Amino acid sequence: MLKAVILIGGPQKGTRFRPLSFEVPKPLFPVAGVPMLQHHIEACSKLPNMKEILLIGFYQPNEELNRFLSCAQQDFKISIRYLQEYAALGTGGGIYHFRDQILSGGTEAFYVMNADVCSEFPLPEMLDFQKEHGDTYSFVIFGTTANRKQSLNYGCIVENEQTDEVLHYVEKPSTFVSDIINCGIYLFTPEIFQHIGTVFQKNQQDMLLEEQSNGWHRAEVIRLEQDIFTALAGQSKLYVYKTDRFWSQIKSAGSAIYASRLYLNQYHKTHPERLAVNEDGGPNIRGNVYIHPTANIDPTAVLGPNVSIGTGVTIGAGVRVRESIILHGATLQDHSCVLNSIVGWDSTIGKWSRVEGTPSDPNPNDPYAKIDSETLFRDGKLTPSITILGCNVNIPSEVIILNSIVLPHKDLNRSFKNQIIL
Repeated sequence: MLKAVILIGGPQKGTRFRPLSFEVPKPLFPVAGVPMLQHHIEACSKLPNMKEILLIGFYQPNEELNRFLSCAQQDFKISIRYLQEYAALGTGGGIYHFRDQILSGGTEAFYVMNADVCSEFPLPEMLDFQKEHGDTYSFVIFGTTANRKQSLNYGCIVENEQTDEVLHYVEKPSTFVSDIINCGIYLFTPEIFQHIGTVFQKNQQDMLLEEQSNGWHRAEVIRLEQDIFTALAGQSKLYVYKTDRFWSQIKSAGSAIYASRLYLNQYHKTHPERLAVNEDGGPNIRGNVYIHPTANIDPTAVLGPNVSIGTGVTIGAGVRVRESIILHGATLQDHSCVLNSIVGWDSTIGKWSRVEGTPSDPNPNDPYAKIDSETLFRDGKLTPSITILGCNVNIPSEVIILNSIVLPHKDLNRSFKNQIIL
């Protein structure tokens, strides 16, 4: 019997995703037309032996999360529950805290995934790989190849090329260690909890020595990557399953547009019904475009490539949208132009206005390049990146908004470039 655990973090996390995470928890942000988490859940539900999916995080249970869970349970016919941590316990502390829930019912193996990755999720292949490699005591990390410079931003894995065993693991090293990086998706057997328990006990003893008043709290904060993988490497217990298929992190809003492109491309195989096609009386579609059935789009609009349009969006005559995400209830008035941008919920863009950002895509000439999570500022200036309009932003007619971030509920009255508009 299998289970899956998805680590969804909490409101203090996902700060690079602001202002979009103000309105909706980051894991529910729509990527390629469906909430980010739904891609994970769909992949898990396809496994024949999957009994339950557990979400672990420290969001307060809210209406949006509950609504998403009940819809997903009905759609995928599988039990999905949310387990709330009392504090941020780290990637290992969360699963250790809820180990009884994970193991109940006789779980033989379980997946652990980070919510902010986008991938083809080769879960059945990881299971076969685990059966081929050693015994029930072996654990699998899903890995991919990055270029030398970018590998420093991830957990790096040195492997035995014959056996795929992880010989050495370093989280975000300061110098080059390996170009194989950790993708944040793992397959564990119940034995992993013995290893996490050892770290927990060691933490407790350290706390007793320090005699700190809040020691009990800190002992439970355990990081899978630094505390567990680093220790397990080289003990014939940890193996890496490598992929050359698509994978990306979704840390910033800019990476959501890139992830959207990867998923829309995959829809040709998995969900062709989600991709818009050119029809008489419909808009001009170029490349991969997702349009929600409730959107109202003028037939003279030109959309794509890599565009997703949410519920109840209105798009006027002659509008051009490319490489963008338009969230529900937004209005793009006649002849406006939106490029490399995310237009927030219920926002309005006036006639003949142009909203444009700078794409933060990986280098297209390097097959191993990943998306850089750019810092917001460089040399005291705002780094040119995609333009983000928070919810309920009004852009007047005939202005240009370039490489800017506009916080929610703003009525702009002129053009802006390279600014954060508070």
